[in-house]
Amino acid sequence: MNNFYFNINTKIYFGTDQLTHLNELKNFGRKVLLVYGGGSIKRNGLYQKVCNILRNNDLEIDELSGVAPNPKIDTVRKGVKLCKTNKIDMVLAVGGGSVIDCAKIIAAGSCYAKDPWDLIENGKKIESSLPIITILTMSATGSEMDPFAVISDLSRNLKMATESQYIRPKLSILNPEFTFSVPKKQTAAGIADIFSHTCENYFNNVKGASIQSHFAEGVFRTVIEFGPIAYNEPNDYIARANLMWASSMAINGIISLGNEVAWSVHPIEHELSAFYDITHGVGLAILTTYWMEYIINKDPKTIDKFVQFGKEVWKISDKNKPLDIAKISIEKTRAFFDQLNLPNKLSQVNIDNTYFEKMAKKASCSSGFCPLSKDDVLEILKMAL
Repeated sequence: MNNFYFNINTKIYFGTDQLTHLNELKNFGRKVLLVYGGGSIKRNGLYQKVCNILRNNDLEIDELSGVAPNPKIDTVRKGVKLCKTNKIDMVLAVGGGSVIDCAKIIAAGSCYAKDPWDLIENGKKIESSLPIITILTMSATGSEMDPFAVISDLSRNLKMATESQYIRPKLSILNPEFTFSVPKKQTAAGIADIFSHTCENYFNNVKGASIQSHFAEGVFRTVIEFGPIAYNEPNDYIARANLMWASSMAINGIISLGNEVAWSVHPIEHELSAFYDITHGVGLAILTTYWMEYIINKDPKTIDKFVQFGKEVWKISDKNKPLDIAKISIEKTRAFFDQLNLPNKLSQVNIDNTYFEKMAKKASCSSGFCPLSKDDVLEILKMAL
């Protein structure tokens, strides 16, 4: 197990009737930038509830609406300008991962003199941030409790992740009821995102980090058990609650610290989104099993981890040969995504091979669980076509 430093300083209020804790925003100042997406929070009444609580606590509200999936740098720039002009004290994100990621870079960019895209290219340039508060409405990215943000500049076909402890939210409200109205397609995409985050942390070459692996296996099993229930019975509180907490646990450091490894599938998907602006979780669902198939054939040393994955997560009998266990685990993973009616081919989301060469060059990874060259990534994309 590697050395690590652990400090998750996000205060979590989980469960029903937690909005009253918005009164704690008074501790951060008086002026709030409220950031949200396409208006669903107005239709379901959450927007009005939030505004009422803020105003009852004598907090002033400015708004930035219309944050899109795969949030854009232009929206970030607009938010930064609002914060600087109106002397905003804190940023409140109400939405899913896209809204929260956008809010994070707005909060950091408001404390930065130059263009906020600099902070995406180099997270070390983030040296301070306005306080970030979140109200989560979709279980997927784990942004409510992590130090990451992903922003796109589609004018240059760029989608990039940045990291800084300064952009971990100070306070997050997680009420599973707020996810009841998430459409089935978005619920499925979110489930795939949680599953993929867990994969990226689980498949590594670090020795002796057993507790992290076993914790990840618990997250996998939780997603496998409750994902289909939430998909088919959207108002099932137990299913939504377990998915919501799995979303946070998959990426907040619990299963990654001490066994760090460069991620493999996310960089490839970021290239898909940069060129085609597809739903992130959908891209991950398509790519994941092709990446799995490719690496067990490329490097037989990866099979041992897939044997553990198959036995501990999918409960495959150890009477099977190791390679068979690995292959069956991949088949079961694909069947799980099929159960959620997620696409399993890039052609199903209107992606062809036009940009594969450019994508593969940028998504190569020399330090992952199984290092991938440009040619390796190109082959995975072709397999997924």
